[in-house]
Amino acid sequence: MAFLETKHVAFRGIAACVPKNIEKNIDTYKKWGDYTKVRSLIGIDQRHLFNDGRCTSDLFFVAAVNLMEKLKWEASEIDAIVCVTQTPDFIQPPVACILQNRLGLREECFATDIPHGCSGWVYGLSIICSLMQNGFIQKGLLFSGDTASKVASPEDKTTQPLFGDAGTCTALEYTEEESSIKFALNTDGSGSDKIVIRDGGYRHPFNEHTLDMIDYGDGIVRNNNHIFMEGMSVFSFAISKAPKQIKDLIERFKIDQEAIDYYVLHQANLFMDEKIRRKMKLPQEKVLYCIEEFGNTSSGSIPLTLVSRAKEDLENKHLKLIGSGFGVGLSWAAAYFETDHIVCPGVIEI
Repeated sequence: MAFLETKHVAFRGIAACVPKNIEKNIDTYKKWGDYTKVRSLIGIDQRHLFNDGRCTSDLFFVAAVNLMEKLKWEASEIDAIVCVTQTPDFIQPPVACILQNRLGLREECFATDIPHGCSGWVYGLSIICSLMQNGFIQKGLLFSGDTASKVASPEDKTTQPLFGDAGTCTALEYTEEESSIKFALNTDGSGSDKIVIRDGGYRHPFNEHTLDMIDYGDGIVRNNNHIFMEGMSVFSFAISKAPKQIKDLIERFKIDQEAIDYYVLHQANLFMDEKIRRKMKLPQEKVLYCIEEFGNTSSGSIPLTLVSRAKEDLENKHLKLIGSGFGVGLSWAAAYFETDHIVCPGVIEI
């Protein structure tokens, strides 16, 4: 396990943006049957989806503009941006380059993409904090999120009800204070085929058969440009790896577990997350959920959950938090961090 600690970087704000358009799962699932039993497992009532040509960067842009306005940060002050997404606007160029221009940031601004999924916010946080902790980069923005609904087949009952679209922006600033953030980071690439989009890269380029819809039976019809998930393998992976990693993080850095205000798990599905919560014997009031309202939003799920479920606490309290992301890769990452009266515009709809 890779442990990492960064210092001298403080949270200043978190914003989240979702599409206005809402799809109710009770309607989505009608063609496959009664949604009642499925709802008890995945815990999703609705999802916010783009139904037009807008992309992940549009969500990032609005979240950043609102957050910078609330913080009174000027574009000229931003020294670095890191964008975590697996649904970029284009294969090339990076989303970070598009945002650097669109936000009017300086040419001297560091800008890069990280193509991570469910663990991406924690991985992205570890990278941008590592860049900033020596003080050369004073202010940075971490973007994370996906238009994940675009990769799910509308005819696949195992993925269509799961994914929602969201983009988030986390504002970070160098500080002379200690302000330690602690990480545990893991990868098991032997499971890289458990969550995969088979065509569209350079191993399997987009071809004349990519969009052929294949009927796998039992309500699963998709093409090779849609996401495939081996559900039971992913479930077993998550409920075994995530709890152990969080415990290892707490033990390695001697964190006072009783003092933690909230645990924020990747919003994969309710059954999986509740299994992790119960395995760790965590009280319900300390584990935040927004999955019923937004679905699985990939790397955006941890900050989206914080913004939508802990806005008042973020703005008015000093919080001690643990975030845990797990999924595609296979990859899993956990972080212990603190926030202190930060700016939180709430969930913005566009």
